Amino acid sequence: MKDKIIETSSELFSNLGFKSVTMDDIANEMGISKKTIYTYFDTKTKLIEATAIYKFDCISESIDCIFKMKANPVEELIKIKEFITTYMSNQKESPEFQLKKYYPQIHDLLRQKQFEVMQECVSDNLNRGITAGLYRQDIDVDFISRIYFSSMGALKDDDIFPSAQFTLKQLLDNYLEYHLRGICTPLGVDFINKKHHN
Repeated sequence: MKDKIIETSSELFSNLGFKSVTMDDIANEMGISKKTIYTYFDTKTKLIEATAIYKFDCISESIDCIFKMKANPVEELIKIKEFITTYMSNQKESPEFQLKKYYPQIHDLLRQKQFEVMQECVSDNLNRGITAGLYRQDIDVDFISRIYFSSMGALKDDDIFPSAQFTLKQLLDNYLEYHLRGICTPLGVDFINKKHHN
């Protein structure tokens, strides 16, 4: 029952927003009493935290599946970009923006988890790219993995990149191009050019 509450709440929060959805709404959607929800989550804030972590885990699992393909490191980043583009395009509102505004502690917890996972994944991608001769030997892996994380966060800042001016796909395409051309060897650049040509 606990998992079902999290899944249903997550769907409602994604579609309607964290502030708009009440515990009554969730209970009505599930056909259960509000008391049942409070058996597992004694506050709405705790339920929101559980749904945020659930969503994070779902995204992480999907990205893990891409890593397990053991694709060419450049191809791997392209596949991850495509997944993020599809995932974020399907969201009606930005959960991250709402968390930052209304539930900053949950936002900070999630950001730390995102950083830890992305730091590991990007560092691994960079190291494999260096070994494969696709990325330059002289790049600073720790620095670039941190820049990658902070830049991905900046792309979601509507003050810097207004949604009226930039589509999500444009931003992700342009950023990945910028990132790869800064770290690739001539072999890596040749691979990117072939991908564009195809």
